[in-house]
Amino acid sequence: MTHVGVLPSFISLSGLIDSFVFAKKPQLALGVLGLIFKRGFIVGVYNINVILKGLCRNKEVYGALDLFNRMKMINILPDIVSYNTIINGLCKEKRLEKAVDLLVEMEGSNCEPNSFTYCILMDGLCKEGRVEEAMRLLGEMKRKGLEVDVVVYSTLISGFCSEGCLDRGQALFDEMLEKGISPNVVVYSCLINGFCKKGLWREATAVLHTMTERGIQPDVYTYTCMIGGLCKDGRARKALDLFDLMTEKGEEPSTVTYNVLINGLCKEGCIGDAFKIFETMLEKGKRPEVASYNTLLMGLCNNGKLDEAMKLFSSLLEDGNYVEPDVITFNTVIQGLCKEGRLDKAVEIYDTMIERGSFGNLFSCHILIGEYIKAGIIDKAMELWKRVHKLGLVPSSTTYSVMIDGFCKMRMLNFAKGLFSRMKISGLSPTLFDYNTLMASLCKESSLEQARRLFQEMKESNCEPDTISFNIMIDGTLKAGDIQSAKELLNDMQQVGLTPDAYTYSSFINRLSKLGQMEEAKGAFDSMIASGITPDNHVYDSLIKGFGLNDEIEEVINLLRQMADMGVILDLEITNSILTFLCNSAEHLHVMELLPNFSSESSGGTSISCDELLMKIQKFNPKLQISAA
Repeated sequence: MTHVGVLPSFISLSGLIDSFVFAKKPQLALGVLGLIFKRGFIVGVYNINVILKGLCRNKEVYGALDLFNRMKMINILPDIVSYNTIINGLCKEKRLEKAVDLLVEMEGSNCEPNSFTYCILMDGLCKEGRVEEAMRLLGEMKRKGLEVDVVVYSTLISGFCSEGCLDRGQALFDEMLEKGISPNVVVYSCLINGFCKKGLWREATAVLHTMTERGIQPDVYTYTCMIGGLCKDGRARKALDLFDLMTEKGEEPSTVTYNVLINGLCKEGCIGDAFKIFETMLEKGKRPEVASYNTLLMGLCNNGKLDEAMKLFSSLLEDGNYVEPDVITFNTVIQGLCKEGRLDKAVEIYDTMIERGSFGNLFSCHILIGEYIKAGIIDKAMELWKRVHKLGLVPSSTTYSVMIDGFCKMRMLNFAKGLFSRMKISGLSPTLFDYNTLMASLCKESSLEQARRLFQEMKESNCEPDTISFNIMIDGTLKAGDIQSAKELLNDMQQVGLTPDAYTYSSFINRLSKLGQMEEAKGAFDSMIASGITPDNHVYDSLIKGFGLNDEIEEVINLLRQMADMGVILDLEITNSILTFLCNSAEHLHVMELLPNFSSESSGGTSISCDELLMKIQKFNPKLQISAA
């Protein structure tokens, strides 16, 4: 127009702003606004509001805020629409403090907030878990006499239910009814979702019945909440029945509904049913998302149907009508192949992922590196380690942990120590798992001094040792014969608030028994019982052997009685220890009269009854004339 000497009118330029905003090009609309100012037209708040809405819709809230502040500088007073638009934009971008500031600013101006203003803020606060603050805004609304409608209540009920505060949500629901406000499908769905998340099916079903009795039909969200809750509770079959009811009622399932149900069925091993739902989804013209395929692939892999998983995966790669696989897709298949020991195929899939332009993530490498080390194929593991660097992926703490753990299990301690040092040089802090893994391996290799230095370094690096850390060091110290240092470690453990567990006591009892220090071993055993920890057969076996070596017949008999009273099932190892003790005490024939009766309960074919024990004693030592009666 300007090229032919015709200048656009204000109406034309205003219409152009509307068009650019509608086309989601608010920056061009800002350019037109500048032209309006340049031409000397008087700009109204309406034009500003249109651009504010466009900027906020495009998530350009900073630009919107800048325009909002400038409009006040040029004496264009914001109206309720201006404020609500900006507050809404700020809430969506989670800039809640600024949004609250604007609410305060409104109250000090000639533009008082309305119900919609409060509702926007309440929704933003509830989505961030700040429901109590949203409730305070409800109090303000009531004090100002503003209308509290079903939207306000549904926002707050949803907030409380999301936080698991069902009682508060139910109280607001009851308040609604008292005020004569009819709940809508959103309110009922929020309550149902809250009850489902808590596994309260009776309550959820009651709300569903109440809802239908009042003539409000459940929508797709309501059904999806119920189906998701049932699947989460391991009741996928029941969820399938509800899905059938949903379709019978004429409610069209969404892609989310299908995905939730497919996931639930796969987790419970109902792969056939999951595929039927998947086929129904395709027949209904629903375009599956990659999540649908990932769920099915995971279900197949977890249920040992790797060949079927590979067929589905191949169809994803080959058929252009399918969705593009993502990193999760590839990782699922790689993990499934590794579980079956098909490492070469797993690497082939990894290469395919890279060829298709997806470098994947470190998780893919963690799986493969860990499996290669486990299989003892170190050169392949190191090759993948080098590839991590070549692809520009920075090894994470988990990458190092996988490598250190693998090399420790392979007893390649020098490699593990080298990686541990490299990890620290690269600026990563070793985790508790890393320290424990390396300390345990050092103790197994009788490198106790190195383990001690590492333990000290661990404490100095603000990585607090846990019970496992102390158990590793106590066990290693005991095996080195340093009983006093082990006791000091036990004392240190308790000083930092850690409680000795079954492994701690077992280590002491086993080592002290082997050294013949039975008074101390018995003291550790008594402490174990006093702590409420039930000894296992290994503990009893250590004590029987220790007492037997010292020829403490009475102690053995007392221990056997205690075992019988506690219902201990004799396994083969402890039976052999008892037999050895009795046969070595053949001259004490009266010992047999003191033996207690042990449970004859079976334990996988490795337990023995008292009668069987007596028969074995007779067999191995005929001098003992014993009746099994």
